[in-house]
Amino acid sequence: MVFPKQLQALYDILEEKCREAGFIAGKSGRHMKFPYTMSAKIAQFPYFYYMKNNNIWMYYPLGCLVAFYVFIKIHGVVNSEANVKSWAESQRKAAEKEHH
Repeated sequence: MVFPKQLQALYDILEEKCREAGFIAGKSGRHMKFPYTMSAKIAQFPYFYYMKNNNIWMYYPLGCLVAFYVFIKIHGVVNSEANVKSWAESQRKAAEKEHH
């Protein structure tokens, strides 16, 4: 089970790496009182604050990864060779019944 403290520590590390790489700018002098442009709004939005302090933002990336894993497994089972042959056979039988 994943606990909030573990995720907060992970997001701290992620924030530090993003700042080192230059993806996130540090605090730079004055900010606009009201950011008029969309890029100014995006630049001033505190993403990591919300990721560390809000449960929905905190667990959303984890939930996406788990859901992606489940979908990949379902995709593998549904598109297996045996299942594809079975589906083609059932469709062929249904088409024969409708044709007569």
